[in-house]
Amino acid sequence: MLKRTLLLAGVAASLALAAPVSASESTINRIKQSGTLKLGYRENSVPFSFTGDDRQPRGYTVDLCRIVADDIGKQLNLPKLDVRWVPVTAQSRFAALKSGEIDLECGNTTQTISRRADFDFSLMTFVDGAGLLFREGEVPTTVESLKGQRVAVVAGTTTETTLDQMIKAGKLGMLLIRVPDHDAAIKALTDKTATAYAADRTVLVTTALIRGKGQPFALAEMQFSYEPYGLMMRRDDDLRLAVDRTLARLYRSGEIGPIVKRWFEPFGKPGDALQAMFLLNGLPE
Repeated sequence: MLKRTLLLAGVAASLALAAPVSASESTINRIKQSGTLKLGYRENSVPFSFTGDDRQPRGYTVDLCRIVADDIGKQLNLPKLDVRWVPVTAQSRFAALKSGEIDLECGNTTQTISRRADFDFSLMTFVDGAGLLFREGEVPTTVESLKGQRVAVVAGTTTETTLDQMIKAGKLGMLLIRVPDHDAAIKALTDKTATAYAADRTVLVTTALIRGKGQPFALAEMQFSYEPYGLMMRRDDDLRLAVDRTLARLYRSGEIGPIVKRWFEPFGKPGDALQAMFLLNGLPE
């Protein structure tokens, strides 16, 4: 009888460990009870979220999340908040949130209506648009010239979805080569497996400069989409409010300036659209 009881207890414990986080469970309450905040980051989405030479998370969005974490610890009156960084990919980030593996995703994730059906998003953190990177001297002069071009794109991104839709609608005649991450995409372009690399324009520029091994590239003038980034989280009004309170303060006070300068100044001055985004999202307390 004792053996059977222990066996049932063990099964129950294993089921509890394996079960996904309940949709009704408050993330902010779980953070307060556990004293732990789990932040997801991308390992190679430079300059937003990547692994530095010291093997630690680095980037513009990572810096934002560090400040958010400090503020959440203060708002919850925790003497010490344990911040755990969990690597995710473009493909795994959604499941990681749903399962409770992470509480907040600190990458360059675009807010869309369909994604908002499943997740909460913070105030906007950046605005960009998808484009195409080519080897220098190989940029097509017209959209029609893209016909038959082999284009590397990271699977699970809005860029992939946008190009897929345009191809199916007959607006583009390119062939998509789906790759797992941006390192694989720039490699495909460098070794001529692909004739172009599609991603958000800021990611294209920074990846080419940092991972391109000195090879000359050229960014096409065409832009395919509007990409409003935000910090993605499981549905929780209190957590979203806590995150938005921090971001609005950074934008309203101008504290965002040095953070933007740190990560984007080497690649050119941020455009008017980004400045307007900070102004419009600097909500009063």
